[in-house]
Amino acid sequence: MRAKVKARRIPEGIPEKWLPLVEVMLKQKYHFAGRHTVVKKCYWTHKALVEGRHCYKCKFYGIESHRDIQMSPAAFWCWNACLHCWRIRPQDVGIDMDETKIPIVDDPKWLVDELIRIHRMLVSGYKGHPKADPKLVEEAMNPVHVTLSLTGEPTLYPLLSDLLKEIHRRGMTSFLVTRGVRPDVLANLEEEPSQLYVSIEAWDKKSYNFFTRPLVPRAWELTLETLELLPSFSSPTVLRITLVKGFNDTEEALRGFAKLVEISQPTYIEVKSYMWVGASRMRLSKSNMAEHEYVRKVSQRLSELTGYPILGESRASRVVLLSTLKKPIRLGKGCPEGLNTPEPDEGEYDSAYDPDVMP
Repeated sequence: MRAKVKARRIPEGIPEKWLPLVEVMLKQKYHFAGRHTVVKKCYWTHKALVEGRHCYKCKFYGIESHRDIQMSPAAFWCWNACLHCWRIRPQDVGIDMDETKIPIVDDPKWLVDELIRIHRMLVSGYKGHPKADPKLVEEAMNPVHVTLSLTGEPTLYPLLSDLLKEIHRRGMTSFLVTRGVRPDVLANLEEEPSQLYVSIEAWDKKSYNFFTRPLVPRAWELTLETLELLPSFSSPTVLRITLVKGFNDTEEALRGFAKLVEISQPTYIEVKSYMWVGASRMRLSKSNMAEHEYVRKVSQRLSELTGYPILGESRASRVVLLSTLKKPIRLGKGCPEGLNTPEPDEGEYDSAYDPDVMP
């Protein structure tokens, strides 16, 4: 193991017990920035550079796919073991999740410098790509957005406010995607993200315990506390519902989600299909993946229950956007056609998924 660690330049200081997971993540093309942060080239970064196609974040919110850094400051740590999670998890490689907090903390200013350096390294190879747009490649060398998601639970990084400050100080916007298990962290942020996502699949404690498999006590109650906090945020907020066909598409589930919307009053609701990829294939079946027409049908019912009109959709990513706004708040200058951008048929992947590195 030590020989492999040295050959692959695993950062010093990573706990020994996490090395099996590190080995797998390196094979899956994750890049480490320090001891607990990972970066990965987004599937849609590639598509933007070589095909001029962008993800739904571009279509809805103006985020430029080729200038978006996909990262997580908590690569190994999460308080859930969700059935639908396609990302490699400690449990998948036989590691017991007995730590609930990050035991090592890298400096946020240094981390942002590393994130930018790694992103530039990942896109620099496109300068010689025969199909890449040279103008987009040049733009990609200067990222303007950071998505804190990818893997693990970002709110477990104890210097999250400082990390967001460093991102914004460099003129970049940020999306923070959380499971909502750290309302204490969100309530005490000195710096809000440009947009806050709370990602859920369950609608009550019973469905949460069954599907989300919490690894800490009171995780559902903590999630509700987070949802109660959302109206206090000045930044746009999103309730992301991952639609798992056969699980959370019932009338009972949709009425439960409507109650959560009433509590959280999000700026947007995103209903997005679960994708049968990665490690999730060991736990769910392909029949749990909804086609876009079904996502739209379920979204229409949720619209009726919540009073949130359907504002847009992305067939390629199987996602429907609901909001009481007349049009989304555009946080970047990407996809000028916005919600009217034509798309190919469905069949793409989660915005961070790379089909070449399926476990």
